[in-house]
Amino acid sequence: MESGEKGRAKKVMVAVDESDCSHYALEWMLNNLRECCSPSSPLILFNVQSIVDLGLLAAASHGGAQLIQSVSEQQKKFSMALLEKAKAMCDKEGVAANMISEVGDPKDAICGAVERLNVNLLILGSRGRGLLKRTFLGSVSNYCVHNAPCSVLVVKKKT
Repeated sequence: MESGEKGRAKKVMVAVDESDCSHYALEWMLNNLRECCSPSSPLILFNVQSIVDLGLLAAASHGGAQLIQSVSEQQKKFSMALLEKAKAMCDKEGVAANMISEVGDPKDAICGAVERLNVNLLILGSRGRGLLKRTFLGSVSNYCVHNAPCSVLVVKKKT
């Protein structure tokens, strides 16, 4: 999709994780907004790897550095597998896509990437948590809606 202003292509990013909601959000994007992406402006598939658990850091101080390295490598492999699966979905639909993985807090990493990459539209899945769970656990989608410097589309999976 070309912007009416200055003819620049729009950048669209889908945040993917292991949840069904994330998978559904990508499917929804491919079914409804595929024309937003082109070889000159591919879809950005973004995944955030968790920060290594503080308990492992304590273990590292007692000779467990190899454990932390092993966990980090496993997280990276898992992240790349998720992104490869998402890219295969895009390839099947003829949508060009780039994959990016970062380590950090999902809320901050997603909003930071949106800003750095000049994304115009961020697409996220909604896990459908109730008010109580959102209050105590937080909501990545809610945080991004209020803090991302672009439009945010939260895709809810029909129950």
